[in-house]
Amino acid sequence: MSPLHPNYTTPTNVNSLLKSRGFCVLNASGVTQWLNCSTADLASLSPSWNNLPHDNYLKDGGHYRRRRHSSFVVQNGHCEQVPHRAHWQPLDYNALHGGMERWFEPILDTTIMQSAWSKIIRKLATTADELYENNVKKWCIEAHQFRIDTTDGIGRPTPEGAHRDGVDWVAVFMVNRQGIKGGETRVFEADGPLGERFTLSEPWSLLLLNDARMIHESTPIQPLAESGYRDTLVVTLRENYFQTPMD
Repeated sequence: MSPLHPNYTTPTNVNSLLKSRGFCVLNASGVTQWLNCSTADLASLSPSWNNLPHDNYLKDGGHYRRRRHSSFVVQNGHCEQVPHRAHWQPLDYNALHGGMERWFEPILDTTIMQSAWSKIIRKLATTADELYENNVKKWCIEAHQFRIDTTDGIGRPTPEGAHRDGVDWVAVFMVNRQGIKGGETRVFEADGPLGERFTLSEPWSLLLLNDARMIHESTPIQPLAESGYRDTLVVTLRENYFQTPMD
């Protein structure tokens, strides 16, 4: 079965679609315009996905996921990386891996120092402010570098299944996919019947969604030949506070 292509929008329609539909998808060209950076700027980030440690918290016993994780706060245009912290989600949002502190290796300084990195983080925060009619918020941001591979014969981008993340906004950048089939993205309303399914395949294309309104998942991947992988950058924004066991 041929992959379903996303219904791409343009940078000028991002905010209106997030308000009306709860999600939108940009192709790589749209992402560069939206971020005001070049294709080469984004490509400079991609090699860092070749150096991700294994995720040792997978409860299904798999070895198919590698990741790094770091956290930031953006307010009044100022972006600050916070001291390294655990990633935590309540069981209500992640029935498989929620309820425990997961300490992943931090994203490398050489990655965060790239100009495209700061443009991604700042633009997401600026867009979130605009969606609240420029009522500037404090945005607690978590960034996750993921590589899902076919070491186990199959890789699961979302082993927890269809879910919400317990934040306000979610951005999923498709960084690269090599030698795989599957990995279809599914986005549908949390409180309604509407939804879409498509495959993000173009490097540095982007899915943006309102986490309160939309549920999302990605289907498993399988190798087309000996091995393959799917690289993504997932960035979440939550107003005022990070999720912690004290929530």
